[in-house]
Amino acid sequence: MNTRAKLVVLASAGLALVGMSSLSASARIICNDDGDCWHSPEAYVYPPAAGIIIHPDDWRWKEGEHHAWKEHEGRGYWHGGEWRAF
Repeated sequence: MNTRAKLVVLASAGLALVGMSSLSASARIICNDDGDCWHSPEAYVYPPAAGIIIHPDDWRWKEGEHHAWKEHEGRGYWHGGEWRAF
């Protein structure tokens, strides 16, 4: 393999590594109108009547805001203090 071919292979490998590193897991922070918040690894489509707000994974509520963590396994959302699976 000549020098040029080695450079092409090396550059391709570098680009592949950068591309794979951008696929890291990210959990969204989901909150409802009641202030219940939870993490979701998937981007679900929630019913409009659920009053859901989707935040990036680095979002934090401000001091004085009334939010609480309510984690739950599975696909669904909190509404009226109850987990509604869908």
